[in-house]
Amino acid sequence: MATFLISIFVLLMQFLWLRIDDIVGKGIEWHVILRLLFYVAASLVPMALPLAILLSSLMTFGNLGENYELVAFKSAGISLKRILRPLFALVLILSGIAFLFSNYWLPVANLKSKSLLYDVREQKPTMDIRPGIFSSGLDNFTIRVRDKKTIDDIEHLYDVMIYDHRAGNGNLSVITAEEGIMTMANDKQYLELKLFNGERYEEDEAGKIKRTFPLVRSKFKENLIRFDLSQFQLNRTDEGLFKQHYKMLNLKQLDESIAKQEVELDSSINSFNKVFKDGFFMYSPHVEKGFNQKKKTEKIKFETFIQQLNMPQKSQLYVTATNMSRNSKSRLSSINGNIYSRSRYTRGFKVEWHKKLSLPFACVVLFLIGAPLGAIIRKGGLGMPIVISILFFLIFHILSTTGEKMALEDTLSALEGVWLASLILFPTGIFLTLKATSDSPLFKAEAYKNILTRWQNKSSKAAS
Repeated sequence: MATFLISIFVLLMQFLWLRIDDIVGKGIEWHVILRLLFYVAASLVPMALPLAILLSSLMTFGNLGENYELVAFKSAGISLKRILRPLFALVLILSGIAFLFSNYWLPVANLKSKSLLYDVREQKPTMDIRPGIFSSGLDNFTIRVRDKKTIDDIEHLYDVMIYDHRAGNGNLSVITAEEGIMTMANDKQYLELKLFNGERYEEDEAGKIKRTFPLVRSKFKENLIRFDLSQFQLNRTDEGLFKQHYKMLNLKQLDESIAKQEVELDSSINSFNKVFKDGFFMYSPHVEKGFNQKKKTEKIKFETFIQQLNMPQKSQLYVTATNMSRNSKSRLSSINGNIYSRSRYTRGFKVEWHKKLSLPFACVVLFLIGAPLGAIIRKGGLGMPIVISILFFLIFHILSTTGEKMALEDTLSALEGVWLASLILFPTGIFLTLKATSDSPLFKAEAYKNILTRWQNKSSKAAS
């Protein structure tokens, strides 16, 4: 459990490192951030669980080997296979739970995390008025102040200049004031800016009838401006807009979506073939019905036919052929792009379908690597096991990511791409298990030195 929580924490910190700019500085309430982190942590389980199983198995058997407990087991007649048997059964149970989680809870976690993260990214940053800088954080207003001080938790602004864009006619309305006090309204829905000793300048819109006095200037001793803060509230997007993505579906829904996508893909391909065929074989639209052939027409070469035409007819023929070619090329290009995007989207459904099945198998594969490797290296704690775990997990993650991308690009099939990492590492796990159960000196330097010495002796005897 501890290794699983550590894995979740590390992956969650990686997420925050990548998304910190989308979260900080937007005035988002703490419970919204906690809810986002909870959903993201749930969506990271498919990566954290195999890593946790690899690390925990390495640490467990490394500690047993380091403290000579494995030797005690073997001296009591208990082989490593018997020790691995109950743990392997436990890993199978965890793999079953991982499959249920991937099929039923992971789509919900992905839906909640993606929709909430989208809303957080679209949220406007909180207003930050800095001295000497024009701030346009408020809709329809641009504010500049010379200095800003906080006295008794109240912000005092000095030499205030405000451009009012509410009329939508540019910088034709300007407010200046010697001082201003910014406070929050009692209902927390408005921000109130009380200005003192200022002037308001208003100019006629461009294009209006020229007047004798195009500029209006008014002075005031006190003026109150209220800014609506609803623009800074987190607006939730309808989750239904995200539900059709393949990461938000279970196996049954993926099967239905794959069948639907393949039907639509076949329809696009048929449209492509029809346009491609019609682009080469054009029939006169004036012929509405067939006719009986009265006289057999003789075949004529295209060059001979062209020579019989006059210049206006040739010109018209070339223009018609060019336009038809351009239209066919444009339509084919559009349909081809549609086929590519739809085909890639369909492959995404197939990749996600296989990922739900590959996760439980990945847990078993990494256990087969971690447990015997810990028994072989005989190092416990958080030192060597973490280094080896990170190494093997990086190999697993790189192979998985590469395989998925190759499957999406149709370089590999969805089956080959998703299962690539497990199929490559599974023989490694079997090899390590066989070496550990047979007490093979896999990582002992003396064994390799003895092999090298015997080889050198044989070479010297053969030479003599």
